[in-house]
Amino acid sequence: MVRLSMVLLGHEFVRKRWSALALTGIVWGAAGVGIFIDALDGVLYFPLHLFGYLLLLEALILLLVPAPQAGTAAALRRARGLAFLLLGLLIVDRQHAAGLILAVLFGGAFIIDGGFRLAAALVVRFVGWQVSLLAGLFEIGFGVFILEPYPTLYKGTVPFCIGMSLFLTGCALLRQAVRFKNQLPLTSPAAVSAPASSDALVIHVWTPSGTVDDTLVRNRLLNRYIAAVDINGVISAGHAALECGPDIYISHYPQDDIDRSAGDFVRLLRATPNNDVAGRFLPDYAGEVADWCPSSVQVSFAHYDARRLHAFWTEYRQNSTYNLTSRNCSSAVAHSLEAALEGAMNRGHSSMLDFARVVFSPEFWVAAQVRKRAEAMAWTPGLVLDYARALHAAIEPAPPGWHSIYAVSKRAFGYVATALRGREVHPVQPPVHPSDES
Repeated sequence: MVRLSMVLLGHEFVRKRWSALALTGIVWGAAGVGIFIDALDGVLYFPLHLFGYLLLLEALILLLVPAPQAGTAAALRRARGLAFLLLGLLIVDRQHAAGLILAVLFGGAFIIDGGFRLAAALVVRFVGWQVSLLAGLFEIGFGVFILEPYPTLYKGTVPFCIGMSLFLTGCALLRQAVRFKNQLPLTSPAAVSAPASSDALVIHVWTPSGTVDDTLVRNRLLNRYIAAVDINGVISAGHAALECGPDIYISHYPQDDIDRSAGDFVRLLRATPNNDVAGRFLPDYAGEVADWCPSSVQVSFAHYDARRLHAFWTEYRQNSTYNLTSRNCSSAVAHSLEAALEGAMNRGHSSMLDFARVVFSPEFWVAAQVRKRAEAMAWTPGLVLDYARALHAAIEPAPPGWHSIYAVSKRAFGYVATALRGREVHPVQPPVHPSDES
């Protein structure tokens, strides 16, 4: 989460505000330790029930106020509202059963996530897999601690989770702030002379199920995020590409087709050098469609940094090595998208309000979780699709519930005040554009 926030705020923001970010990390971590220790004796100073009522209020706003945008942003808004509603009801309920349900939900989530980390680290063996292995063991241990009734009989479940999350996030923020202080930018846009592009940046995704004629295993989760198997036993993992104008098309393939039969597929998942093969880059989308088929889904970005994207692509294509897990089509698209969106959520003032706006954005949290899953396993076309959609919703977010209520209330009071003055009320009408005489 912290790493992605640094990317979206930009290297220049971190360089200017690294001390404030480091101090925020220290305070954040200390608050987490305090909340965790406070919950150990079962006598809570943390306003848990007030926190639950705030979650309920936010849930009602999210579910009752119409979403100003459709698509991914609206879906994330509804999902957040339902999650807040469930958690809020369980937190404000003083029955012991509510605490037990919360413990099962949080403890089970930590154990499942830790098990996923363990399996991915042992199978994929990506760079830094040992650290991910230890993190998985820690998550499993913490999940067991949450499920254990001692010492609070489940009264401290939520404060334990909040405190641990704040502590780990604060430590990560402090480490990233110090690390980014003297680090060079991800890309060097000054080194290239590519003009800012007016073309949209388009993410093309061929989903695994969309590229198989007859799927043998009909599992929506498996077919979307991992691979689809046809009736002949051949595995299709899908594909992802990035298109930006006529000059940039990032579509990374192996030079020769990789044998993806089910018996050999597990060995190919290892992100080790012995699985590196020669790769190639396709020149354009039209040629790829002619050789294969149109992409299943597209995500378009209107606001991005064309110079950074051009700089990343210039450097990336110097090495065509392909690895099914660590350097594939999806990882190329994800990293190029991050390069293009570096600093996209920095409004130019390098204010800490920009940082607060990023970390409290629900769409950003979804994108961070998708990125975390991909880094712990491998980038797949399905994960790239979710990542691109979440980033698009985060960069161009829908106004929050409070903003919508304020806008409606302000307009209503304006109408009432106008009517009390005896003037005619004119509802807001969309602007009328003159017709094209030509």
